[in-house]
Parts: sequence; structure tokens; C-alpha cells
Amino acid sequence: MENIMKNINQRKEMIISICALAWPSIVEQALQTTVQYVSSAMVGRLGAQASAAVGLTTTVNWLINSPSFAMGIGVLSYISLCIGAKKFEKAKIAAIQSIIITFILGIIMGIATLSITPFLPKWLGASSEIQRDASLYFGIICFPMLFRVATIVFGAVLRSTGDMKTPMKVNLIMNITNIILNFLLIYGTETIDIGNFKLTIYGAGLGVAGSATAAAISYSISGCLMFFALYRNKLVSPKGKKIKLNIPIMKRCISVGFPITIERVVTCLGQVVFSSLVTRLGTLAFAAHSIALTAEQAFYIPGYGMQASASTLAGNALGERNEKKLHQMSVTILGIAVVVMTITGTILFIFPNVMMSIFTKNPVVVKSGSSALRIVAVSEPIFGALIILEGIFNGVGDTKTPVFVSILSMWGVRIVSTFICISKFKLGLNAVWICMVADNIFRFTILFIRFLRGTWKRKLSL
Repeated sequence: MENIMKNINQRKEMIISICALAWPSIVEQALQTTVQYVSSAMVGRLGAQASAAVGLTTTVNWLINSPSFAMGIGVLSYISLCIGAKKFEKAKIAAIQSIIITFILGIIMGIATLSITPFLPKWLGASSEIQRDASLYFGIICFPMLFRVATIVFGAVLRSTGDMKTPMKVNLIMNITNIILNFLLIYGTETIDIGNFKLTIYGAGLGVAGSATAAAISYSISGCLMFFALYRNKLVSPKGKKIKLNIPIMKRCISVGFPITIERVVTCLGQVVFSSLVTRLGTLAFAAHSIALTAEQAFYIPGYGMQASASTLAGNALGERNEKKLHQMSVTILGIAVVVMTITGTILFIFPNVMMSIFTKNPVVVKSGSSALRIVAVSEPIFGALIILEGIFNGVGDTKTPVFVSILSMWGVRIVSTFICISKFKLGLNAVWICMVADNIFRFTILFIRFLRGTWKRKLSL
């Protein structure tokens, strides 16, 4: 009886620890989704063409963010291991490597993205009516690339120390800035009647370019704030130390992050190909697809919020050499994610029309997007478990097999099946979203089998 009560208390403590780490990340994800909702809704007021122009490069933005996220995971994995093993000096050296990574990656990605800006919409198969706006939007948001990389990588460093609140606060500032600037830059000067009073609101009237400018300024602010937060964090602050390369630690961070970089680049290229296939369905269908993707984001916020916690706690447990704790934490957070995302999936299934109507009033787009959302809502619990499994494997530095599975699934399941549905059978948007669900189910199945086998619980030395 005593052992049972002890196990119950340990599980309660673990749930409290998970929730304490997860809630700031969940709030952060919610803030990011909120600002994307607001931006999309504001752009949606300009018409379906404007929504399509902004949505066209969404998957390309995932692609260019991929190396930053991957290197962030590499640094997070190493630092969380160091902190679990109480090797704090190595954690600080790893933080210095993150500064070097940010600078090099930011410069390279900035030059590369601005170079392809004039040609990208045409490469993606966009109609001529949206090419100019799509190109302009992409170029503006890629201009502050160094700050975008800093936001992602330094945020990962802070989370590796268990500091989830600071990235949340920085994102709050970034999102409020973005919303205010969106309001001022997208629309022209308007007069609003409030009872007997008339209120004149001045705006720049830049349309799609205004939305991009707001995002660019917000990225710049968040990148600077993350950098200052890194210097103030006692566990990883490089204050008083030289910013110099440490080859063994850099290699270790890259060895974890590089496979993820390859995976994200290849799968995001798959997303680009996937989007180009969807554009064949026409502007309205693509607008419905883009808006539905945005609407869905709110419903996997809990999963991605808990993913950062899963990575940090898994790394800490491995650093402590506590395999029992690692297993209990993994099972617990998987269970929580499935329960929570079952609830969010149910809400999405019941109210897809409401979600679509936030972003557009076009009845064709609303109807088409709502049908797609109902399809994906059924798979939300599985997607939640998949997100957590990826977080656990990333946290312990076991990335190679998940990377291979992700690439295989994207190109072998999603791309091939979508091409067949659109090109051979002339099916519509619903078939495309079924292909997306099939991709997620395939990845979950393979990773869950690997999780059950336990081969990922290997001992990594520092």
C-alpha cells in the first residue's frame, strides 16, 4: 500500500512539473496563433486573392525556419542534458555556440531568401493575379532574417534551462506589436461612427505589404529581446566569456540538429510541392486550404506547448541517468496530450464553420474549408501523440530514425497520394486533407512502435 501511495505521489509531482513547464509554452503558442488569426482575418478583409497571396508562401516560411528550429533543438538537447548532469559550465559554452549559429545562419538564410523572392510565386505555380503581392510579402518578412533566427534559437536555449516564461513574455510583446502595426499599416484612413460621434482612424493603406511590414518589425523586436534575455539567464549567460568556437560541443549540437535540419528542409520542400499541387484546384480552393491550415493551428496549441516540456524533461532525466523517470515522464505527458487534444479535436469537429468565418465571408471558401477541418479534427489525438513523441526523441538527442520516418511519410504518403488524387482522379480539397491525415497516422504508428521497443533510451555521454 505504501508503494502504491508513493507511486501516486510521484505521478502527481510529475504532472505538476509537466504542467508548470507546459503552460507558458501553451500560452506562447496561443499568442502566436492569435496573432496569425488576427493577421489572416485582417488580410482576409482585402479579399480571397490577398489571402491566397499571403498563404502561398506559408510552407516556404516553414522551410526557411527549419534550420533555425533544428539547431535550436540541437542546443536544447545538449544544454538540458548538461543541466540534468549539473555540468553548468558546459551549458554556458553551448549557449555561446548558439550565438555563433544564430549569426552565421541568419546571414546565410537572409541572403538566400531575398535572392529567390522575385521568382518564388511563379515557381509555386501561383496565378498571375497574386504573384506580385506574394513576392512582396515574402521579401519583406525575410528581410530581418537574423532576428527571426535569434528568436527561435535563443528561445530554445532559454527553454532548455526550464525558463518557459521569458519566451512567452517576449512573444506577448511581439504579438501585441504585430497586431497594432497590422491595424495601422494594412488599411487606409477610415471614419467610424460611434453613436453621435465620428472617430477617424488613420492608416497607411499598404494592404498585403502592410501586414508583412508589421511582421518584420515584430520579428526584429523579439530577436533583440531574446538576446538580452539570454544574457540575463544565470544558467547559460555568456556574460564575461569570449564568444568563440568550441568544436566538440558545436559538433555535438550539430550532430543532433543536422538530421532535423535535413528532415525539415526535405519535408518542407514536400510542403512546397504539396502546396503547388493544391494550387491546381484554383484560387478559391487554395484560399480555403490556406485559411483552414491557419484555423487548425489553434487546436494543436496544447500539443506543441507540451512538446517543449517533453524535450526539456526528457533531456534532464537522461542527464540524471534516471531511465525510470524518463519512462514515467514520457508516458504521463503522452496521456495528457491525447486527452487534451481529443477535447480540442471534438470542438473543431463541431464548430468548423465558426472558425472559417473568422477569416473570410466568402461562402464557397467557408464551406470548402469547414469540410476539410472536420476531416482533420478526427485525427487530432493521434497528431497530439505524434508531437509529443517527436519532442521526447529530440530531447534525448535521438533524431535519426524519426527524421527518416518523417521524410518517407511526407514524400511516400502525402505527396504521392495527393498527386494521384488531384492529377489522376481529379478529386477536390477533401481528398487532399485525407492525404494529410494519412501522413500523420503513418508517422505516429512507426514512432509509437519505436517508443514501445525502448531502443531510444540510450545512454549519451557529455
